Amino acid sequence: MMNYYDAIIIGGGAAGLMCAISAKQKNTHKKIVIIEKNDRVGKKLLATGNGRCNLTNQNITTSQYAGSFTNQAEKIFKRYSTEHLLNIFGELGLMTYADNEGRYYPVCRQASAVLDVLRFACERLGVEIICQQDIKTLKKQKDKFEVKTNSTEFYSDKLVIACGSKAAPKLGGNASGFDYLKNFGHKVIPFSPALCPIKVNSNVLKSLKGIRSATLATLADENGKAIMAELGEVQFADNALSGICIFNLSIYAKKGYAIMLDLMPNTSFSELCNILFKQKELFEQQTIDNIFTGIFQKRLAQAVIKTSGINDFSRICRDLSEKEIKSICRNVKSMKFEISDKESFDKAQCALGGAKGNEIDEKTMQSKIVKGLYIVGEAVDICGMCGGYNLHFAFSSGHLAGENL
Repeated sequence: MMNYYDAIIIGGGAAGLMCAISAKQKNTHKKIVIIEKNDRVGKKLLATGNGRCNLTNQNITTSQYAGSFTNQAEKIFKRYSTEHLLNIFGELGLMTYADNEGRYYPVCRQASAVLDVLRFACERLGVEIICQQDIKTLKKQKDKFEVKTNSTEFYSDKLVIACGSKAAPKLGGNASGFDYLKNFGHKVIPFSPALCPIKVNSNVLKSLKGIRSATLATLADENGKAIMAELGEVQFADNALSGICIFNLSIYAKKGYAIMLDLMPNTSFSELCNILFKQKELFEQQTIDNIFTGIFQKRLAQAVIKTSGINDFSRICRDLSEKEIKSICRNVKSMKFEISDKESFDKAQCALGGAKGNEIDEKTMQSKIVKGLYIVGEAVDICGMCGGYNLHFAFSSGHLAGENL
């Protein structure tokens, strides 16, 4: 069986669905098909925002992104601002609200609502969606694209690569887009996990498992130079640090770098010293791990003291010297964890890598290498921080490509 279309979209995620809708809204006569390998479209979309779908943010600027397409994305964000994207969804029937952090969600707080309005728009506009398709070959023959799957052959004038990255393989993430683009002659940056927990070396981490702490987390390079800092809640795991602030640091994290945690970011070093000197007097007959009573959870207090070089917990607070207390304070303000690696794609929300920015026309999302080929969403080398930034790029790049098919 052979099918001809004006455009074939590989991947039924956020970018692919929006691309199809945009193309049909621009020209209802165009024949558009989405080819999806999963049994249904939008699986990854359903998992975003802890099932609530954080679809955009009030602060969409390129400062929230990394990757070779970042500078070019500025033009896209000017055209597809937060307001513009919300208007698009409003016309599709979705009501949204912003939380105190500026993150936008559907009013019903269900990611399924976002997927539903996209699916219903595709049905209403006549977009064809074919699921459970394993692509065997994908190539361009003269001026036509040819896609062969496990069940049929597709031909089109234009082709959109919207099949995402290797992040979240249980939801369908894989490197297929990397292979397709490479075969078309694109220079593709290999995918690496992002927005994920960071593995660290520490002799106290196991004792902290399950504890959460509000911190200022700073990523430092091999020379101790601060690269970026994020305020937020850190979660301690068996061999890793987690939490939204850690996820954001993971975009730039490398083996050999370190994460420095300020466990009391709203208290200066001198203020902390004064507090602990008073605590020493107040709890002078208690063992030293009680000096943080009323301040830290007991296991966290013990870890801070231990990493300050004090291991005898039978000592009492009265015996702590001024030098030791200052050492403890320094550790509270800058508890160091050396990075050994990042977690795998299984625990990554997004990925770095994809098609190099200088090989994509930001005015249309069309490839500069192959005429008629468009690249959108996570297949592009750009990665945003937590907070709706990646979905904003997926929707906006998909919409831009669709308008130009």
